[in-house]
Amino acid sequence: MNLNDPAETFRQEARELLEQLEGNLLDLEQNPDNSDLINSTFRALHTVKGSGAMFGFTAVAEFVHEFETAFDRVRKGESEASPALIGIALDAKDHIHRLIEDPNAQVAGGEAILSALRVIVEGGVAPAAAAAPAPVAAEPAPAGTAGGPRRWRLTFYLPNDALIYGTNPLLLLDELRQIGPADITALTGRIPDLDVLDAETPYIGWQVDLTADDPTAAIEDVFLFLRDAMELQLEPLNDGFDLDMAGPDPVPEASAAAAPAVLPEPAITKPAPASAPPARAKNPEKAKTPEKAEGGEKAASSSLRVPAERLDELMDRVGELVIAQARLSQIAALSSDLNLKAVAEELERLSSGLRDTTMGIRMVPIGSLFSRFRRLVHDLSHDLGKPIEFITAGEETELDKTMIERLADPLVHLIRNAVDHGLESTERRTAAGKPEKGTVRLSAVYSGAEVAISVSDDGAGLDAARIRAKAEENSIITPEAKLTDAELYHLIFAPGFSTAKEVTSLSGRGVGMDVVKRTIEGLRGTIDLTSRPGQGTTLTLRLPLTLAIIDGMLVRVGDGRYTIPLAAVEECVELPEGIEANSRGRNFLDIRGALVPYLRLREVFGTTTPVEPHQKVVIVSSGEGRVGLVVDQIIGNNQTVIKQLSKLHSDIKSFSGATILGDGSVALILDTAHLVGAGQSYVDRNLGRAA
Repeated sequence: MNLNDPAETFRQEARELLEQLEGNLLDLEQNPDNSDLINSTFRALHTVKGSGAMFGFTAVAEFVHEFETAFDRVRKGESEASPALIGIALDAKDHIHRLIEDPNAQVAGGEAILSALRVIVEGGVAPAAAAAPAPVAAEPAPAGTAGGPRRWRLTFYLPNDALIYGTNPLLLLDELRQIGPADITALTGRIPDLDVLDAETPYIGWQVDLTADDPTAAIEDVFLFLRDAMELQLEPLNDGFDLDMAGPDPVPEASAAAAPAVLPEPAITKPAPASAPPARAKNPEKAKTPEKAEGGEKAASSSLRVPAERLDELMDRVGELVIAQARLSQIAALSSDLNLKAVAEELERLSSGLRDTTMGIRMVPIGSLFSRFRRLVHDLSHDLGKPIEFITAGEETELDKTMIERLADPLVHLIRNAVDHGLESTERRTAAGKPEKGTVRLSAVYSGAEVAISVSDDGAGLDAARIRAKAEENSIITPEAKLTDAELYHLIFAPGFSTAKEVTSLSGRGVGMDVVKRTIEGLRGTIDLTSRPGQGTTLTLRLPLTLAIIDGMLVRVGDGRYTIPLAAVEECVELPEGIEANSRGRNFLDIRGALVPYLRLREVFGTTTPVEPHQKVVIVSSGEGRVGLVVDQIIGNNQTVIKQLSKLHSDIKSFSGATILGDGSVALILDTAHLVGAGQSYVDRNLGRAA
């Protein structure tokens, strides 16, 4: 993303505002009387409109203006936030998104959406017509008398930095005209000589004579984000003022003595980020941030938008630094120079801190991903006629930004499957004694060196018999194959596999679950699946916290060196003497009363060197499983920069990557999740055989 492009800056900030808008609308559907949600929704629309006009997105500004006007009736209590209104408002939000992403395209459907909004909130009357006061009689009632509108004079000057932040005075005047009939006069008395005139300062003021009952609240809305720093005065005009004058009203002498009615401070005065992008500022001293304008109290919590490519480049540089530091530490270990050892230790401390800080910058709360699926479930619920309660948990759990980006599509597919295949129809749920409303739960939790993300439903569960029949029909397994229910469940990840009775717009083509599995494995993760007939299904994605740098334990097996992710290591023990190297059916260790299977890595890797005495066992875990890895020597801990294996080695499941050691040699990184799975399969086979 090019942050030097003002239009791209607007798009990025508008996406965040539209995401906030969508969340507010979905919350409002559940709590339609929440005034905070209604006001927050209105402010988001107001900001998108102003920013769109600033950056030349005219179609966006015009569409949002009518959208905002319609929603303003909800804010004033003239209409309710009904499910029908929320549905149309979500469609309007989607239309705004399309207009922003491709402003030059002919995006159809906008007028139909606005018409539907008018019908819902105003009974089919256009917002502009609804906002206008009732036609006055031929002999209008004098201002201030009962039964007729009053005449008001509004005088205002914009803040000095209003143009820098994209405020368009003409749009403000258009909004004032919506309040009631208005006569507008430009006040030019403050325009300086040409040689000292600053083109970015709004010297012109405006006098607006309005006809309305009480325009105070409406004027507050117009100047919502400018009220703090601008000059604004509202005063009633004298009784008997002629309302039918064609031109601007002269200022009567008596009006000067009238006490001006200064508007009170509005509840919200802080400009939204999207309305004040710094890219338009030509004079840095004048382009103060909103935080500074408010006294600098919020400077500590300010943020800086940085392109993702720069973060990736920074992580690459840190990775190279870690490798160089490992080389220096190895040289220092072989040297007797105390100064060199001290420098190596200090550099190791600094590089470790820099690594943690850089990784922290890349970590993003998974809640930013979870919030996207609320709209998905909302739309699926309406399309399928299934009332659904969508529950999320663990939104504060953090993952590397790359993981977040690549998880979106797999989670979309899992949630669609849970809604379409997992949850039964209302009739079937009622017949089974379940609540009519089904539940889909999306949660995340830290699990050792991993993050476990679960998608669960309280539906009918998987049908093992039907899965087996379909697998045999597709020649995935033979009729003679003996598989447990858990093994049958995992057949749904086979390419082209589907148990759907008919193809729908949502699913049934057998495309998706195999892609989900490949994507998760590409992220060095695993998928656990559990299902209970009649009670529901849970799929758990287990993923490493980051794909960049980890702490590792360096071990030796034969002549080769390997790295085990340190966060997966529980403990190290000595392999008991007297256990034969080729024992069959007895590869278990008693770890404080618990049987733990172990794998001899010499056998796994085909090592031919002589077996060494005093072998060590590294106990590693993944999820709920544990396995011991027998190695010849534990060398020590190191910082490991993960390098992805090439596509030629993608079928080697025991390794998740490689790293460069301090001496320049390569050490393969063990895939502990795969090895734990292999150990658990060994347990299932042997304990099942023993039973």
